Amino acid sequence: MAYVLGFFAADGYITVNKRGGQFWCIQITDKKLLEEIKNVIQAEHAISERKGSRGTHSLYRLQIGSIEMCDDLRRLGFSERKTKNISVPCVPKEYFFDFVRGYFDGDGNVWSGNIHKERATSHVTIRIMFTSCSLEFLRGLQKIIGSFGIEGGSLYKAKGNYARLQFSAKAALKLYDYMYNQCSSSKRNGLFLQRKKDVFEKYCAIASLRS
Repeated sequence: MAYVLGFFAADGYITVNKRGGQFWCIQITDKKLLEEIKNVIQAEHAISERKGSRGTHSLYRLQIGSIEMCDDLRRLGFSERKTKNISVPCVPKEYFFDFVRGYFDGDGNVWSGNIHKERATSHVTIRIMFTSCSLEFLRGLQKIIGSFGIEGGSLYKAKGNYARLQFSAKAALKLYDYMYNQCSSSKRNGLFLQRKKDVFEKYCAIASLRS
């Protein structure tokens, strides 16, 4: 559930209709992951599809009507207008990196490639990034991640209306290990986006060949 909470922090929202009905929703392009989230929370609601225009992906939405669940999310710091006011919720230590992995799959990115190409010997590195419109959220995330011994991380405001928290090289790999190997879900079938995990695994394979 911590993964789902992290994913909701990135790609979810609460909405209240004119009749007072309250719904929490997740809307993404990855139908398979949304179906897995639906199974984890044991929801019976249908996943709706909004067809994409030419050259764009379809959007899939899981919408659940529950005043109780919406109130629970509000108590955790997720309001209807959470984009700029979000804060890191209080997640038990053993589940924290499930939450981080969920947020990473929603509003994170990982890149691996050569740097210093102009030099005689280039260097392969890896970077992991978290993006948010809330600078305070990323500051909180950086602080808690640091408490696990993952030091550093560059936090900066981008040109757009968002901020970014970035970890490189050893810190990125340590974060990868916590998210995928040492988190609570490693003992069962944890949720994750395979395409993002593949970037880490490809980098580790290349790095081992060069060492």
